[in-house]
Amino acid sequence: MKAAARGHYRRAVAAAASLTGKRFSLLVASSLVATTGIVAASLTAAPGNSPVAELLGRDLAASAAPSAPAPEPSPSPSPASPAPAPAPSPPLASPAPLESAPAPPPAAPEKIPTEPAEPAVEPGPVQHVFLVSLASPGFDAAFGATARMPYLASTLRPQGLLLDDYSLLDEAALPNGIATISGQPPNAQTRVDCPTYTDFPAGSKSSSRGVVAGDGCVYPVETLTLADQLVGAQLRWHAYMEGMADESAQPDNCVHPEPDTAEAPAPGGYSVRLNPFPFFHSLLDLGDCSENDVPLSELEADLKRIESTPNFSYISPNLCNVGIGGQCPAGAADGAAAADAFLSAWVPKILASPAYKRDGLLIVSFGQVDPGALADPAVAATVGTPPRVGALLLSRFVSPGGSDGAAYDPYSLLRTLEDLFRLEPLGGAAGPRVRSLAPTLEGTSTGD
Repeated sequence: MKAAARGHYRRAVAAAASLTGKRFSLLVASSLVATTGIVAASLTAAPGNSPVAELLGRDLAASAAPSAPAPEPSPSPSPASPAPAPAPSPPLASPAPLESAPAPPPAAPEKIPTEPAEPAVEPGPVQHVFLVSLASPGFDAAFGATARMPYLASTLRPQGLLLDDYSLLDEAALPNGIATISGQPPNAQTRVDCPTYTDFPAGSKSSSRGVVAGDGCVYPVETLTLADQLVGAQLRWHAYMEGMADESAQPDNCVHPEPDTAEAPAPGGYSVRLNPFPFFHSLLDLGDCSENDVPLSELEADLKRIESTPNFSYISPNLCNVGIGGQCPAGAADGAAAADAFLSAWVPKILASPAYKRDGLLIVSFGQVDPGALADPAVAATVGTPPRVGALLLSRFVSPGGSDGAAYDPYSLLRTLEDLFRLEPLGGAAGPRVRSLAPTLEGTSTGD
């Protein structure tokens, strides 16, 4: 228990060291509350079954390193006490004949007891993943012969692996985004994109897989996410949100409404419903969200070097460029055309980055269905229930122009990411029927 508390304390200190101003104040104010909740959750969890304790233990083990003891300083006389005068030397005796005495054997080094280190997990071939989440105009409109997204269908499709039967859990954005990063299923509030930014009711229970029961928007602090897992494994993550800014229209991190209030996004601008990370106290309360959930404008600089590119990058356009009809300025590309233009602007930068070239994977996914597209009966008939939208994987580890007709969904994306980064599956991603694409990407697929 003390080790778990120390692990979160160290994460809080590390986050505080790189925060300034308003974000530092928020971190200081919330850390004690978050740590208290985490400690309470760990105390009430069954031994060996707490995902929080497991994560904190791994975090502490990864950050602990043996250090050599500092040399003791040489004693120096006190300035208040003068040094004693030397005693007179006795008369010198005649020197005795020199004899060569054997040197004493060297003392054995003192053994310092250490705890056995956990065996290192062999990293997989894919170490940098970029996930772009858009609004789907329907499978045929995205990938068909008469696609309304020509860059995606004609330029990118021949370079990647198409997931023909990738489907969503719901038509709205928030339930699919939350499932993708945590394995939490849709509930009554997330299915309507959480019109009010409210916590889950106090005392909400979780299943053995960590799935929180009931309806709510902001998950309790003990509910873990992929981002928590990556931090615990000493890996880096960033969410890049187009147009994310504070009340004064200045770029800001982890922007979300005040508790128990509604969001009123500007047409075509940033919306928290496209950003699942601020819906978890595990990321809010210890500074991970305020540190890693950043404006899209930071992505280009981060792509320049492998060292500055996170292991996992979640990329979301604003309400216009994500592909929702009626959100763009008059005369500009709208709906699917706007989303396609966003891809044509950013995907070449990702594909040219050193991290992608070395060990990268780009996932072009759809995290919601464009409500305007569903107004077309022909599109609505092809989307179906659950909504079939498709997804595309680009990497040097996939065969260009290939197709995979197996059933996948947001739980599958999470399971794939966790398998690639050697993490334990969370929530719905741990289901026995959830398919992972990691064997395909790592060349270990048996073809089943």
